[in-house]
Amino acid sequence: MSPADYRLVLAAIVGIALSIVLIIRGRLHPFVGLLCGAFTVGLLAGLPMEETAKAVEKGAGAILGGTGLVVALGLGLGAMLQLSDGAGGLARAALRLSGVRGAPWASLFTAIVIGLPLFFETGLVLLLPIVASAAAALPAGQNGDTAKLRLMLPALAGLSVVHALVPPHPGPLLAVNALGANLGLTLLYGLIIGIPTAIIAGPLLARFTAPGVKLNPPLLDPVKIDVVAPSVGRTLTAVLLPVVLIAAGQAVALLPPAIAAHFHWLSWISDPVVALLVAVLVALPLLFGRRITDRTIQNAIWTEAMTPAGGIILAIGAGGALKQVLVTAGLSDMLVRIAQGGAISPILLAWGVSVCIRLATGSATVATITTAGVMQGLVAASGVEPEWMVLAIGAGSLFFSHVNDPGFWLVKSYLGTDMPGTFRTWSIMETVVAIVGLLLVLVASSIF
Repeated sequence: MSPADYRLVLAAIVGIALSIVLIIRGRLHPFVGLLCGAFTVGLLAGLPMEETAKAVEKGAGAILGGTGLVVALGLGLGAMLQLSDGAGGLARAALRLSGVRGAPWASLFTAIVIGLPLFFETGLVLLLPIVASAAAALPAGQNGDTAKLRLMLPALAGLSVVHALVPPHPGPLLAVNALGANLGLTLLYGLIIGIPTAIIAGPLLARFTAPGVKLNPPLLDPVKIDVVAPSVGRTLTAVLLPVVLIAAGQAVALLPPAIAAHFHWLSWISDPVVALLVAVLVALPLLFGRRITDRTIQNAIWTEAMTPAGGIILAIGAGGALKQVLVTAGLSDMLVRIAQGGAISPILLAWGVSVCIRLATGSATVATITTAGVMQGLVAASGVEPEWMVLAIGAGSLFFSHVNDPGFWLVKSYLGTDMPGTFRTWSIMETVVAIVGLLLVLVASSIF
C-alpha cells in the first residue's frame, strides 16, 4: 500500500468514526451523521469540496431514485397486513397447527414467509406481540420467560435473514443492482443460504441463549383498526405475490425462445417497483374487501406506512452519499488491488467491509449499500459471481447489532428484555446469522 492508500484508509476510518460519535453521542439522526461523515472522508482524502459535494448528491440521488418507491410500497403493504390483522391471523394459524413441540419452528417459517415482502421493523411489529401471546397461552409450566423467548427469537431470526439476504428488500435489491447480479438467482440462492442459517440462529441457538433471561412487559403494542380479518389464503396471496412476480420474470429467460416470446410482459411486471405496486393494488381488496374505499382505512394505511418511511429513506440516501464519496476517493480501486494480490478472498473481503460499516453505522441497509458500491470494481476484476458477493455483503450487514442500531432498541422494547438480556439474545443471534451465512456462502459458491 502506498502513502495515498494509507491516507484514504485513515480518511474512511475517521469519517465513519465521526458518524458514530454524532449518531450515538450527539443523538443526531443517521441522515445528518452520515452526511457529515461523507464530507469528512472527502476532505481528509484530498478531494476538492466541489467534487465531494457532487459525489454526495450523486450517491444520494442514485439510491433514492428507485429505492424510495420500493421503501414506500413495501411499507404500505406491511401496513395493510398489520392493520387488517392478516399477518396476525396467518401467524396464529401456523402456531395452532404446529402444537407446543413444533411452535418454535412454526414461528421461524411464519416469519420467513411474512418477512419476504416486509421491512424488518414492520415484520417485527406484526409478529412479536402475536408470538408472545401464543407463548403465554401455552400449557401451565411451559409458558415462562424461556418458553416465550424460544418462540420469539426464531421469529427474529427469520425476519433478519430475509431482510439481509432475499430481494425485494432494499439492501439486497440495491446490492443486486450495484454489482450487476441476477435478481432471480440471488433470490433463489438467498433462500438456499437463508433457511439453514435461520434454523441454526433461531430455534437451535435459542435453546442456549434463552434460559435465564428475564422478560418485562413489552413497552410497545401494534396498531390495529376495526375490520374483519381476512382469511389465511387471502393473506398468503398478498404476502407472496410480489415474490412470485419477481421470480416469474426471471424464469422467462429459462424458457425456449418460441415460448418466452409470449411471456415477455413478465419481464417488466417483475421489476420490484411494478411488482410491489401490483401487490399493493391486489392486497387492498384481498385484505379489506369492500371497505377499500373507506377514507378512514386509506388514511390509516398510509399514515402508518409513511410515519417510518421518511427516516428510512433519508438514512439510506445518506448511506448512498457516503458510499459514493468513498468510491470517488478511490477506496474501490484500492480494494481491487488488495484482492488481486491474493491476500484475501473477495467474498471474505466484502463480508469484512460490510461488518465494519455495520458496526460503525448500526444500519444493515447502509452497510449493504456502502459495501456494494465500493465492491463494484472488485466483482469485475475477480470474476466471482456477483450473486455470492451480494449474499456475503448481506450476511456481514447483520453482524452484532448494538446500541447504535435502531433495531436493537426496537427489539428490546418488543421482547421486554433488559440490556444484558438483549445482548445475550438478539446481538448474539445477529452475529451467528452473519458468521453462518458467510460460511454457507463460501461453501455454496464453491459448489454451484
